Amino acid sequence: MSQEYYTVQICGLTRHLPLFEVAPGVRIAIFNMLGDYEVVEAIADELAPRLPKDADALMTAEVKSIPLAHAVAVRMRLPYIVARKTKKPYMVGATSVEVLSITTGAPQTLWLDGKDLSLVQGKRIILLDDVISTGSTLAGMRKLVESSGGQVVAEAAAFTEGNDPAQWKHILATGNLPVFLG
Repeated sequence: MSQEYYTVQICGLTRHLPLFEVAPGVRIAIFNMLGDYEVVEAIADELAPRLPKDADALMTAEVKSIPLAHAVAVRMRLPYIVARKTKKPYMVGATSVEVLSITTGAPQTLWLDGKDLSLVQGKRIILLDDVISTGSTLAGMRKLVESSGGQVVAEAAAFTEGNDPAQWKHILATGNLPVFLG
C-alpha cells in the first residue's frame, strides 16, 4: 500500500503531510516540524506578533514543539519551559499531571522540573504546542501552570486539528488540519 499525503500551505510554504490511521477509518495528517527550519521560522514569525506582549514565559511539551518554542521565545525575548514526558533523575522538586495523548493513545505524565518553578510561579504563561487535537496536552500544561501558581494568558499552536475548527477559536494557530473519515 502506498503512502498517502495531505498537502498543506504553512505560512506560504508547501508541505506534504503523511496520513496516519489512528483508529479504524480515522486518519490524521502527521505534522512534524523537527528539522524543518523553514517551517519553524515561518510559524514563529506569524505567531510571535499575535501573542500577548506582557507574558513572562512560554511553556511547551516535549518533543516536536520545542524548536517552535525556542524560535518564538527568541522573537519575544522570553524564557521557555519544557514540560517533560518522563521524569529524569536530575529533576529535583518536580511536579506532574497525567494526560491522555491522541498520538500514543495512552495516558502520559507531564513533568515540570523544580528548576523551572520560578519561571511559572506568579507569572503569566503562554502555552505553545505543535498540533492541538483533543486538547489533552494543552489541559495538562494548563494544570501544571495553575498548580505551580502561574496564570495562562494565551494558548497557541502551529495547527489545530479536527473537522470543527470553531472548537479551537480561542487558540492562536496558523491553520487547522482536518481529520479524514472513511
